[in-house]
Amino acid sequence: MTQDAAALAELLRESRRTVIFTGAGISTESGIPDFRSPGGIWTRMQPIAFQDYLSDPEARRLSWQRRLEMEETWNTVTPNTGHHAVAELLARGKASHVITQNIDGLHQQSGVPEEKLIELHGSTRHAKCLDCDARIEIADVLTHFTAHGDAPDCAHCGGLVKTATISFGQPMPEGEMARAEAAVRACDLMLVLGSSLVVYPAAGFPLQAKRQGAGLVILNREETPLDRYADLVLNAEIGPTLGSVIERIDTL
Repeated sequence: MTQDAAALAELLRESRRTVIFTGAGISTESGIPDFRSPGGIWTRMQPIAFQDYLSDPEARRLSWQRRLEMEETWNTVTPNTGHHAVAELLARGKASHVITQNIDGLHQQSGVPEEKLIELHGSTRHAKCLDCDARIEIADVLTHFTAHGDAPDCAHCGGLVKTATISFGQPMPEGEMARAEAAVRACDLMLVLGSSLVVYPAAGFPLQAKRQGAGLVILNREETPLDRYADLVLNAEIGPTLGSVIERIDTL
């Protein structure tokens, strides 16, 4: 174990209410490509803005075509060591909540309870009606898209159906933002895992925690804009690092 990992273990041992903040970096170790790194998704395709989705049938078709192409990935990926370590920290009472920017559902699969998970950017595992907020199963939408070349209208109200993710220009979910605010206000340590910390307003939560007196630790493969505010920065792989940290907590 490195000196920095040992320091993280000590901080977690002393903390009474850690909040864990995760980004795409925790899921790349499961084989899910990230967005901003060289070779990431956005270097190969431009994201579709929310207003374009609303106004342009072709943008909607392209959005669902991309989702269909990712279906095999979503059906085969599984949580990695990092996800399981996060779930273990919650199960031990060392962390109160997980705030995630991820849409992949791997925290749920690893055992993080729904009441302790805050998905700021939604989930790609199901769809929603943009008018009545009805939940629609993703398999039903993709079956219709494969047969007809577009997504079905909502069976309840006839509204537009979209994956339950937050697109550029789409309002952030008020309920999840409020839950995140409450968790951050109560934390004494914020542990950031695999986030570039450049997407706001989500990236504001770690800085908010620091300004309120909580400790801030950033574990990410690359530098982030908030490194200068952190009490501890580890540029390392998340899974192996957290695995060794949890073993260290057992011996402290």
